[in-house]
This record gives sequence, C-alpha cells and structure tokens, in this order.
Amino acid sequence: MERRAEFSRWKAQCLSKADLSRKGSVDEDVAELVQLLNGRDQFFTTSSCAGRILLLDANINGFEVQKQNCCWLLVTHKPCVKDDVIAALKKANGDATLKFEPLILHVQCRELQDAQILAVRSTHGLEVPLSHKGKLMVTEEYIDFLLEIANQKMEENKKRIERFYNCLQHALERESITDLYPKEKIIKKSNSYSHKKKRNREKADGKCVTEDNDKELENDDDPGVNVTIFPEDY
Repeated sequence: MERRAEFSRWKAQCLSKADLSRKGSVDEDVAELVQLLNGRDQFFTTSSCAGRILLLDANINGFEVQKQNCCWLLVTHKPCVKDDVIAALKKANGDATLKFEPLILHVQCRELQDAQILAVRSTHGLEVPLSHKGKLMVTEEYIDFLLEIANQKMEENKKRIERFYNCLQHALERESITDLYPKEKIIKKSNSYSHKKKRNREKADGKCVTEDNDKELENDDDPGVNVTIFPEDY
C-alpha cells in the first residue's frame, strides 16, 4: 500500500511538469495511447514520439550519431519530400545523416508485472549518411529513393501504433477482468464446462448423430480465454 501511494505521488509530480520536448506537446498520432496509459493507476509516461523523419548534422563516431551534440537540420512527423531535404542539406557543415525513428514511448510502471505487458521491441528504423564534411556524397535520385522508403516506414509505423493501442487496451481490460474474478473461480467454471460437454456427448452416445448435431456439440461456448497480446511480427 505504501509503494502504491509513493508511486501515485511520483506520477502526479511528473505529469504536472512542463513538457520540455522540442515540440512542447504530445504528438497527435500517439496522444490517445499516452492518455490510455496515464489514465491507469499503474502507469505514467515520461516521454514519447509518434515517429519522425529527421536530418542531423554532426560528426559520426563509430557510425553512431550523437543527437545531443549535433544540429537538427530537419525534423517532421509527417511524410517528407525531397526538396525539403535538399534545402536542409545546404546548411550542413559536417556529416549529415537522414534518419527515420519509429514510435518511442517511455513508461514508468508501478510493478514488474505491469511492465511485462508493455514489452515491445522493433527494428523498424532507418539511418543513412548523406554528406561528409559538408559535401553531398549521394545523388538526388538516391535521396528521393530513401525518402520513399522513409515515408513507407512512417505509414507502417502509424498502423503499428494503432495495433499496439488496440492490443494494449485489450490486455488492460483482460487484466481488470482477472482482478475481478479470482483464478479459483475461473478454474471451477472451466471444469463445470468440461463436465457439461461430457454429458452432452454421453447423451449423443448410441444415437444417430448427424453432422449438424456433431458440429453443435463441438461449438459450445467456451468461457476460457486464450489471447496473444502482441503478435510476433509487431
């Protein structure tokens, strides 16, 4: 009980702070998901991004771009066009890199079991160097090709956000039902169903069972629930 009270105070304190992101507000495509999480006692979000295409100008150390030490030449949460990238590249003095970053969501959880239903990993990203020391190293045709890929990833990212929201909502609803109905009751109900089905088959034994009757026996409503929360191909 003390841990829950402490978590609630921490959550209220964090959510009352000003949004320090570059945009200063939650992205539209992820706002509903953030609201869903913050509406639950056991969660709160600390940062989020719905997905973005960005062009960074920085020195590359081991092919890893350090965003805190670079210049943001371009950033958009919508599909991007070549002319915008070309115009932004003219401002580059170092090593410019085009990136697509998918959904980013940082969530604080009250218990370890609460964190387990949020475990999602994705490799749905893109990172390609375009210039070196201010000199463009690729053709405009190649930039156009990269943007086509990045924009496709942006559209797929939106679909994944929607799938994630629906799966998470279902998982939380299922969790609430489990809290209301202890495991012992579910097992008892499941056993009762098994006996009922067995009696139905016993009644049919020794009689001429038609194909329709057999189908009806096989399709009795099963109170058991077996749901995959997050598909493997998420």
